[in-house]
Amino acid sequence: MSEDTPDVETVAGLLADQTVRTILTETSQEPMSATALKTRCEASGPTIYRRLERLRETDLVVEATRPDPDGGHHRTVYEPNLERITVELADGTLSVQVDRREGMADRFTRLVEEM
Repeated sequence: MSEDTPDVETVAGLLADQTVRTILTETSQEPMSATALKTRCEASGPTIYRRLERLRETDLVVEATRPDPDGGHHRTVYEPNLERITVELADGTLSVQVDRREGMADRFTRLVEEM
């Protein structure tokens, strides 16, 4: 996964997809498994996994492993790794900026660096 901002075409292509938009909006409320997203998005499992992979490749979604309270196992959940996407038109050029969420490790690193 790249920390670089994806280009305008990539972001626009992703956001043009209703399933991608639903994944982002649903997971912004709480981290969700692919199974839960399948139901919320009314899409097939392969469709959900393809969209999640595209979102992970562009670092717009991150995955985490959480304990499964029902089965005693673990499950993978997904959540957005962005707070804002800004598209700017300046000097004849379109550009996109993705403001990412600050994770726990990033907050800790920033805290230590500020000491």
